[in-house]
Amino acid sequence: FPPAVFPLSCAVQNYSWGKVGLESEVAKLLASSDPLIQIQPDQPYAELWMGAHPRGDAIIRDNRIPQKTLGQWITDNPACLGAKVKDAFQGRLPFLFKVLSVNTALSIQAHPNKELAAKLHAQFPEHYPDANHKPEMAIALTPFEGLCGFRPVEEIVSFIQTVPELRALIGEVAAEQLERSGSDDPRGVSAALRVCFTRLMKSEKKFFVDQLNMLVKRISQEVAEGKDTLGSNGDLLLRLHSQYPGDIGCFTIYFLNLVRLEPGEAMFLGANEPHAYLHGDCVECMACSDNTVRAGLTPKFIDVLTLCEMLNYTPAPSSSKIFPATQSQLDPSVYLYDPPVPDFAIMRIEIPSSIKLYLVSAMDSASILLVIQGTAMGTSTAAASEMTLHRGSVLFISANESISLHLSSPDGMLLFRACCLL
Repeated sequence: FPPAVFPLSCAVQNYSWGKVGLESEVAKLLASSDPLIQIQPDQPYAELWMGAHPRGDAIIRDNRIPQKTLGQWITDNPACLGAKVKDAFQGRLPFLFKVLSVNTALSIQAHPNKELAAKLHAQFPEHYPDANHKPEMAIALTPFEGLCGFRPVEEIVSFIQTVPELRALIGEVAAEQLERSGSDDPRGVSAALRVCFTRLMKSEKKFFVDQLNMLVKRISQEVAEGKDTLGSNGDLLLRLHSQYPGDIGCFTIYFLNLVRLEPGEAMFLGANEPHAYLHGDCVECMACSDNTVRAGLTPKFIDVLTLCEMLNYTPAPSSSKIFPATQSQLDPSVYLYDPPVPDFAIMRIEIPSSIKLYLVSAMDSASILLVIQGTAMGTSTAAASEMTLHRGSVLFISANESISLHLSSPDGMLLFRACCLL
């Protein structure tokens, strides 16, 4: 039998929003995983891709395996996915696992559901490269901030009343419609919210740049005078404006929740949920797709009409955006993040220092294992030889295979494992 458990060398994406040099968790993991890798101090290290995506297919680090990449290996050995996964996802790994290190904001975006993805891909294949949906989940490795989902209406109304530049962009009619909409009529609230947000996002370029400059100038003066700018979300506005001057996305902070995650906390982004990561490091898992509809905080192609049409305009507090992990009944070291989609789930595995031998259990799905901290020797009947695991190591584990970890670090281990639980 060819080895069915093997180490991977993973693709790095140097997007401009990434943290630079060894400030980046991605760079730190790379440097730990391979001492020969030279980290460039002025280069951004934004994303580590652990999977079989054609634009970043992982390389197999086992010279007994003839295939060079994970994608090729899965194509030749589709049973490694597990019977159910193989059938449900046409012989392809259904998820892409990542580490992100965010220094400056990512674009205001949302991912389409399957129906819309198919339509966008048929009409504009150059902007929407595939027909799949792209739900995703982020779990913080360091304190992590993002914008996610529409704020409760009373918060938005409060901003519309304290930020005259925002009110000017939305217009009096739409502003009053939102102010009058009552909590007893959720559809009316969503309709009013849609009108306000669409008016903002489609405002004339010159007009919104003037209003943004007025707002930034006013808040900068208030800060200089030592005034509290919380009522106009001043700190975040100045930060985003310094990153993307003159960008309409700066105004979305008045509509979207600011969500702060502590390490181990997660947020799940379903279809049509507006979001933008702002700062921090996380592991992320998503359905295997590149479909992103963008509308601000980006130099990339933006599609404001599609975005405003597709969004989920249901207001909710930021606390509701934190997705809970459940501790496993069978293994107290495992915390499971199981989102309401079939494509992926993530396990956080915290092995305490008291445990010296730990079994990474077999499951009926291929999985990818990432070591964040700790060292161990890994053995498996399905591996060609012993594997040294340390910070930054990434392993592919075929369905129904297990690994014994012989821990050698005094502080235990922290691992993340992405899989598909059908």
